Amino acid sequence: MSDSGVPAIALSIGDPNGIGPEIAVKAAAVLGREGRLHPVLVGDPAAIRACARRFASGYRLREAGWPDAPAAHTLDVVPVHALPEADYRPGEVSAAAGAATVEYLAAAVALTRAHPVHGIVACPHSETAVNAAGIAFSGYPGLLARLTGTAEEGVFLMLVGGGLRIVHATLHLALREALARLTPDRVEAAGVAAAGALQAMGLDSPRLAVLGINPHAGENGLFGSEDAEITSPAVARLRQRGITAEGPFGADTALAAAEFDAYIAMYHDQGHVPVKLLAGRTASALAVGAGVLFASVGHGTGFDIAGRGVADPAAVLRAARLLASGTAPAGRPGA
Repeated sequence: MSDSGVPAIALSIGDPNGIGPEIAVKAAAVLGREGRLHPVLVGDPAAIRACARRFASGYRLREAGWPDAPAAHTLDVVPVHALPEADYRPGEVSAAAGAATVEYLAAAVALTRAHPVHGIVACPHSETAVNAAGIAFSGYPGLLARLTGTAEEGVFLMLVGGGLRIVHATLHLALREALARLTPDRVEAAGVAAAGALQAMGLDSPRLAVLGINPHAGENGLFGSEDAEITSPAVARLRQRGITAEGPFGADTALAAAEFDAYIAMYHDQGHVPVKLLAGRTASALAVGAGVLFASVGHGTGFDIAGRGVADPAAVLRAARLLASGTAPAGRPGA
C-alpha cells in the first residue's frame, strides 16, 4: 500500500521485444485513471519511454519510491537496465530480450520483499528467447519458485477465467509422466497453495473441489484404483488441515456445476481445456504457493504485432484487478 491506501501492483514488462511494454504502459495508464490500484512499471526505461511517448503521451514517468502516493498523469517506474538499447527491437526474438525478461521478474520479486507491493503481474514471455540466453525456463511458475527460494514442486499454476479457478497438480508433462508423478502429497500441496492464494486475495474460507484422475473419479474402482489411492487421501489430509475440500469428483460434472471457489486438476488438459474454452485469451494465469501474489496473461508475446500499437491490454488489466480482489467472480464470457 502507498500512503494513500491504494494497493501497489508491480507490472513486469515481459519480453521487451514483444507486446509486453506496450500493454503494460497502456494498462498502467488505465489503472492510474481508475485510482483503485497503484501500478508500478518494472523494466528497461528505454522500452517504457518509447511506449509511453506513443500510448500515454499525457503522462510523465517518475522513478518509483516509497511511500510515494500515486500522482495524477504519472507513471511510476522501477528501472531495470537489463537490455542494451541496441537490442530493443520490437518484433525480434533474441537471447538478450529473454535474459532481460528474467531480470525484470527478479526485480519485481525483490520489490515485493522490500516494499508493500500487493502483487506482481508479468507480461508475456518467450520461452524460446529465455532458453536462447542459456537460462533453463519452462514458464513463470518455475522461475518464480527459484526467485523466491521455493521448491518448484510447491508452486502451481492457477488458471482463472470463464467463472472458474483451476489449480494444476501437474502441468507441462507428457500425460504418462504426469500420472506417474501424482501422489497424495502433490495433490495436497496443490490444495494448500490454492487455499492460501485465495485467502491472500480476500476469500476467507475458500471451498475446493478435487477432480478425479479417472472418469467418474474411478467409480468405486470400476475405472481404476488411482483415485482411492491418491485423490481421496489428499482430500482427507486437506480437511485435517482445516481446509474445506470435497471430492474426488468426476471432472466433467464438477466443472459443469461450477459450485466451488477453486478446482484441483490432475493434469494440464483437464484444467486448461475448460478455462480456455470459456475464456479464451482473456484468461489469467496465477502462480500460487511461492508466497507472492503473482499473475500473468493468458496470451503470448505477439511478436507479429509488436511495435504496431494495436495490442490490447485487457488481459493485463484483468490480471491486476484479479490480484486486488479475489472475491469477485471471474465471470462467464459475455457477462
